[in-house]
Amino acid sequence: MKLTLGSTSPRRKELLEQVGLTFSIRTPDVDESKIKTRDPIEKVSALVKLKAAFLPFLSDDEVIITADTVVSYKQIIFGKPNNKQEAFTMLQALSGQTHVVYTGVLIRSKTKQKLLVERTEVTFFPLTKAEIDTYIETDDPYDKAGGYGIQGYAARFVEKINGDYTTVVGLPVGKLCRALVAFEAEFSTD
Repeated sequence: MKLTLGSTSPRRKELLEQVGLTFSIRTPDVDESKIKTRDPIEKVSALVKLKAAFLPFLSDDEVIITADTVVSYKQIIFGKPNNKQEAFTMLQALSGQTHVVYTGVLIRSKTKQKLLVERTEVTFFPLTKAEIDTYIETDDPYDKAGGYGIQGYAARFVEKINGDYTTVVGLPVGKLCRALVAFEAEFSTD
């Protein structure tokens, strides 16, 4: 079984490397704005399927992993901010509040697929305008759902989490690895 990560996320790449998986990387070129649903589970599910559909198989034993993460707060989905104002607005909304991070993962071969959707609650400390302003002056918020990366500078904003940390980073590696073991067992019996 040859693993392919269908993602440009350096954090997903790093997480897979940390757990010792060998994989190649291919980049799906999709327009994420086509997925209009306001339900976070439907959104990440649709996005991972869309990404996988844009990656043709290179071999019969290839297994493609695609993932997507969104932040949900008060029935609003926060994707990646496009500019400083969007980042500021997102972080201001999350300040002192609990929000939910959803990460969807699709494991797909030529003959089968497995969808995982994981959720983790994250509570931020109340943030000052100065804290948010300092953070949005960095490059960090702009390639991350909700405008923050829990694994970097923004870790100082987090009061607590309820759930899997790697789900917030962008790939629930524990669940993914267990699913891959089952997937490989099924794969080898075909």
